[in-house]
Amino acid sequence: MTHVTTRRNVLRGTVATAALAATAAAPSEGAHAVTSGGSAGPNIGILLYDGYSLLDPTGPAEVLSRLPDATVTMIAEKRGAVRTDTGDVAVIAERSITDVDRLDVLLVPGAGNRGTIGAMTNQALLRWIRHIHRHTRWTTSVCTGSIVLAAAGLLDGKQATTYWASAEYLQSTFDVTYLPQRYVRSGNIITAAGVSAGVDMALYLAALIAGDDTAKAIQLAVEYDPRPPFDSGNAAEASPELKERALQLLAASQV
Repeated sequence: MTHVTTRRNVLRGTVATAALAATAAAPSEGAHAVTSGGSAGPNIGILLYDGYSLLDPTGPAEVLSRLPDATVTMIAEKRGAVRTDTGDVAVIAERSITDVDRLDVLLVPGAGNRGTIGAMTNQALLRWIRHIHRHTRWTTSVCTGSIVLAAAGLLDGKQATTYWASAEYLQSTFDVTYLPQRYVRSGNIITAAGVSAGVDMALYLAALIAGDDTAKAIQLAVEYDPRPPFDSGNAAEASPELKERALQLLAASQV
């Protein structure tokens, strides 16, 4: 019988292979701490907290999980579902902060006002971030996650970026020099601007970890070639009216 290769067959094969790999790699129910020595590749932890913005952790996770032998783990104060700022979507945290004592890479996402304030005033989270940062190769943030890093004392005297509407707050509240860039590296800390900038930052981080060729291949693998229908994503070029409308839409969508 002649075997016919179709896109559907290829996709079925890819999905089946991925499912088998995921099953084999899935942690057992009683698995404990995530440490930097558990795999050949980088051990990457992404912190979730109530009210984070969905793309902040998941965009970088899509990129970083493609690094050779990488392990990407969602972590929260408690294991289980953690809801986004809209309340419509939840991502599962497989580990609690008490389970994790070492990471090669830490990523802290941003959130709306409620989520950011909640995280930056949560002393348990801030203590854990400081503890993990002592041993990371890279500590990173997306959007207002840089404000959480600043609240933990990690950005003192450093340059950083954040969500455009939070830039003044970051710079006036903390000892931080704000740079209006998609991502900013200051020592072993890399901060990204708002939401979608986390993908750019993750590709830059992938290059630092595994080289430009691997990062370029990952970019092609996930077909990251953004060509939005509008040229309105740069706050420096946006009108006051558009900025106000953007913030109104965000506020209306958050719970």
